[in-house]
Amino acid sequence: MPVADVRGAKINYEVLGAYGPWVALSPGGRRDMSHVRYLAQRIAEQGFRVLVHDRRNCGASDVVLEGNEAEYEVWADDLVDLLGQLDALPAFIGGTSSGCRMSMLTYMRHPEAVRGLLLWRVTGGGFAANRLAHNYYGEFIEAAKRGGMQAACETEHFAERITANPSNREKIMSIPPERFIASFERWAAYFLRGADLPVIGMTDAGLRAIRTPTCIVPGNDLVHPRAVGELAASLIPGAELHVLLKEEHDDIDVSPPEELEAIGEEHAKVYVDFMHKHASVGV
Repeated sequence: MPVADVRGAKINYEVLGAYGPWVALSPGGRRDMSHVRYLAQRIAEQGFRVLVHDRRNCGASDVVLEGNEAEYEVWADDLVDLLGQLDALPAFIGGTSSGCRMSMLTYMRHPEAVRGLLLWRVTGGGFAANRLAHNYYGEFIEAAKRGGMQAACETEHFAERITANPSNREKIMSIPPERFIASFERWAAYFLRGADLPVIGMTDAGLRAIRTPTCIVPGNDLVHPRAVGELAASLIPGAELHVLLKEEHDDIDVSPPEELEAIGEEHAKVYVDFMHKHASVGV
C-alpha cells in the first residue's frame, strides 16, 4: 500500500481506477479506508480515479495527537496536500459522517480544490454532538487521567493503531499526559459547540456559502437523522437530495453498515450520474 509524507505524518492511501476525474472518499468515525472501498470500487469502475486514505490517527497512518485546530480541519488540510501530491486537484470530495464533516470543511478551507461534494449520513443535533464528543475524545481523556499514556495505548482504538503501525506506540507514549488531555479537551469542545448548529461544524451561514455542486444522501438513525440531511440540502444552494435509506431508525444510535452496503450499487449510481453532470467544474 502506498504511503505519503503529508505535513509531517505518514499517510496510508490507495487509488482505485486508472483514468477519469478524481474523487476522494472518506469513512465515518475514525475508521480505516476499507469502510468506503465498497463504494469507491463501484465508482472507479464507472471511469473515475478514487482516492481512499487512512486519515492521521486512523488505520495504519501515523498518530499525531496534538494541535490547536479541530481534528477535522487538520484532516481537511491533509487531504488537499495529499491530492496535490497526486496531481489530483481539483477533485470531487465526499464522505460519510465524520468524513462528511471533513468534506464540507475541505470546501470551506480550500474551495479551489473542490469540484463538488458527495455527502452521506450528515451528522447533527445534541444527541450526536454529545455522543461523538465522548466516543472520539472523552473516553481517551478518562483513560489518560486514570493511567497516563499507557492507559491511552490500551484503549481499543489506540491498541488497534499500534497493531496496524507499531511505530505509533512510541509516538503516543512520548506525549505528556497533560498535553494529550488538553488537546483532546479542545477537540471535544468542537463537537459540543456544534450541538445547536444545523450540521455539526457548520452554521446556517456556512452551509448557505457553499457554492459548489453538492449531492446529499441522508442517514436514518439518531446520530445521522434524515431531517439533518434534508436541512443541509435545503440550505446549500442547488444541492441535490436523494433519500436512499427508506426506513428511519429512531431507536438506533448508528444504523449497521450493512444497510449502506446493501444499496451500494444505487448509491454509486447517484454519485456517478451527479459527477457526470458536473465533471467540467473546476477544469
